[in-house]
Amino acid sequence: MKNILKWMDDRGGFSELLKPLTTHLVPPDATWNYVWGSATLFCLVLQVVTGISLGFLYQPSADVAYESLQYIENDAFLGSFIRGLHNWGASGMVFLMGIHMVRVYLNAAYKYPREMSWITGVILMAITIIMAFTGQLLRWDNNGVWSAVVAAEQMGRIPFIGKSISYFLLGGDTIGGETLNRFFSMHVFLFPALIFLMVTYHLYLVFRNGISEPPKAGRPVNPKTYRKWYEEMLQKKGVPFFPDALWRDAIFSALVLVVLLVLAFFVGAPALTTAPDMTNVNVDPKPDWYFTWIFALFALMPREIESYVMFFGPVIGIGLLFALPFLSNKGERSPLKRPWAVAGTLFIVLSISSLWYIGSIAPWSPRFDAEPLTKYTVPKASSQVERGIQLFNDEGCIYCHQIGEQGGIRGPNLTNVQNRLNKDQLIIRIVNGAENMPAYGGSLTKEELADIVEFLLQNQKK
Repeated sequence: MKNILKWMDDRGGFSELLKPLTTHLVPPDATWNYVWGSATLFCLVLQVVTGISLGFLYQPSADVAYESLQYIENDAFLGSFIRGLHNWGASGMVFLMGIHMVRVYLNAAYKYPREMSWITGVILMAITIIMAFTGQLLRWDNNGVWSAVVAAEQMGRIPFIGKSISYFLLGGDTIGGETLNRFFSMHVFLFPALIFLMVTYHLYLVFRNGISEPPKAGRPVNPKTYRKWYEEMLQKKGVPFFPDALWRDAIFSALVLVVLLVLAFFVGAPALTTAPDMTNVNVDPKPDWYFTWIFALFALMPREIESYVMFFGPVIGIGLLFALPFLSNKGERSPLKRPWAVAGTLFIVLSISSLWYIGSIAPWSPRFDAEPLTKYTVPKASSQVERGIQLFNDEGCIYCHQIGEQGGIRGPNLTNVQNRLNKDQLIIRIVNGAENMPAYGGSLTKEELADIVEFLLQNQKK
């Protein structure tokens, strides 16, 4: 066996591939704060493994994609677990990449000579977000399909190039089999290839320029002297990446794996909604959690400025991220000496967190998962009131209106509405509709209208 391994190493040069890990020196105080990047890379590897596993069973055809996912989720051996692990691996990758970017920014590790590392990191972040978006449509259920439709419609409002982008995404004027093929090709072939190219170059830059040392107040970066100082510091105090630094990356990645395994097993992937139906306009598409804050932002802003924000927002944001290492490639790196950087980071984190919370509640959206009313009635409820309760559920009133603790919050709370509106006023509202509320005058018979009004006029109690 020893001779076989020796022959393989002599012919294959495996030890030469691993040599940089054992000879590459890193700052001695590069501790647990440096594990986020390697953990993100671990999640990428996990996504490849689970993605290949799902690819053996997934069929990227509009006719059978939904059924193949149903088979993966309900019948395939470990299918539901692997799908859950792929889903939470994507979440972990986005989350860890975000923390990694924040750490790099707060420590000003984008300064000389690591400007290109920051730029490739920004590109990797953008590709990762696109990967996450394209993966949502591959579920090919109503939520995934309509999320793509909403995104295409929003992008279609971008001045000048919006319609072309929308047409390219959908593969035509409407969503269909061509859309699924395009998203599948982007998710499985195009963007993974780009990610691996950028990751390879990103890692090369880490070995070329070294890992940034922890910042220290009063030790600014001077491009004229930094490289010489850094090399001398490594020669005097540096430690080999393997095993002195790698063991922390390995332990933290193992911890990440345990968390993802637990989430995949006990929580799983998002439940599939119904098969895609482009005639069902009552679908309430909700993006994955890492897009929820964007969903909330556009829902809250005035509609007349959405198109401009949609175009100029990403352009300005990405432009500033790219420009950052050129605008500030020297000087202090310590957060203690950069209070505006700390304040700006806190503002962005708090803003995104607040928008995420608002988006998760989504008061402007119907709650199509609201439990039907079954317990709200009046003492000795008449058959008319019972029919009204049933109609309140069947006509979808429960999705937007709350009674007690049940229902949506998009429309007014109808608990004890009889104290605010009389019978005639209720009839007018229901028949004619209102803003964001359809008119039910053409869909309800006189008897059904009377049943619902009678129910609402009663003193509703559990």
